[in-house]
Amino acid sequence: MAQSNVYSLNVVGYYNVVVPATTYLLVGNQLNTTNNTLPGIIPSTVAGAQFQKFNGGYSAYTFDPDDLAWVPDATGVTLRPGEGGLFRSPSATTLTFVGEVRQGLLTNALPVGIRVLRSSIVPQQANLTALGLVPPYAEPGDQLQTLHGGFAAWTYDPDDLAWLPAPEPTINVGEAFFYRKSPSGTNPNWVRNFTVQ
Repeated sequence: MAQSNVYSLNVVGYYNVVVPATTYLLVGNQLNTTNNTLPGIIPSTVAGAQFQKFNGGYSAYTFDPDDLAWVPDATGVTLRPGEGGLFRSPSATTLTFVGEVRQGLLTNALPVGIRVLRSSIVPQQANLTALGLVPPYAEPGDQLQTLHGGFAAWTYDPDDLAWLPAPEPTINVGEAFFYRKSPSGTNPNWVRNFTVQ
């Protein structure tokens, strides 16, 4: 009987996001699972922790330890790779994200003229240039905001072909950010070709 080796290109892993007490963090899902919803990605956490999904406005969910569930019911609240939300816990905690690293040609939607909450689709700490937020995906007038104790903002400048002010931010693994594609933008996607080496 002949045997052959079988190889899988799937890469499964995890990452942790440390959440200080009573601090708002923009957290992003960067791993794929069979259930990319809020309860699927963060099935349990500290009593009273809040997650806010942004879709032009905020929808808030609170973790109820008695029911071990998000209230109101969050079973339909997506948290796909590349999506994020605003998280706050009454006490210090660590969120652990577990799943598969997506590979290949990856597309994250950046609708023209609309503010969205996004993260890198893959768990990688890097600045915006290394994450591929450069032309043709970054366009003149695009804006990006991070939250580290307070909001900080950058705008893509066509003259300098750079995010200003310098230096551009480094986005941490598990971090999300607000992105607003310029109303005059023409490319509503952020595309990366990513392979684990």
